[in-house]
Amino acid sequence: MSIFDNPDEYYMREALREARAAAAEDEVPIGAVIVSGERIIARAHNQTERLHDVTAHAEMLAFTAAEEHLGAKYLQECTLYVTVEPCPMCAGAAGWTQVGRIVYGAADPKRGYSLLTGPVLHPKTEVVGSVLADECEALIKEFFKRKRQ
Repeated sequence: MSIFDNPDEYYMREALREARAAAAEDEVPIGAVIVSGERIIARAHNQTERLHDVTAHAEMLAFTAAEEHLGAKYLQECTLYVTVEPCPMCAGAAGWTQVGRIVYGAADPKRGYSLLTGPVLHPKTEVVGSVLADECEALIKEFFKRKRQ
C-alpha cells in the first residue's frame, strides 16, 4: 500500500507494527506513531512491564519522543496514530500536547477516554476512529485470549 492511497491506513499499519513488537515482548499490544508533514517522527509501543511503569503507554512514550524530535512541547501540526482508543491518561496528555489530530483503530468501551463526560482533548483536536479497527481489535483479543489459557 502506498502512503498516497490512504494515509490513515498506511500510518495505522505502522502503529500495528509497533503493537506487534509489544506483543512479542509480552506487553499489551498497543502501538503508536506520530506523524508530522507526512513523516513519522516518533514510534512507540506499550512498555509498562519492561519499564515497571504504569504510565509507559505507547502514546505517552510517543509524545515524549515527538516533543524531543521537534524540540517543542506542543504537537499542533502532528497526528497521533494509535491502535486502540486512548485511555483517559493518554487523552489528557494529548490535550496538553495540543496534538492536532488523533486517529485510532479499535474502540475501548471499557477504558477508553470516550467514557469521560467532560472535555479532555484540546478543542481543536480532530479525532478519527475505527481505522483498521478489525485488525487492531483482533490483535488485542488474541493477546488476552493467550493470557487466559
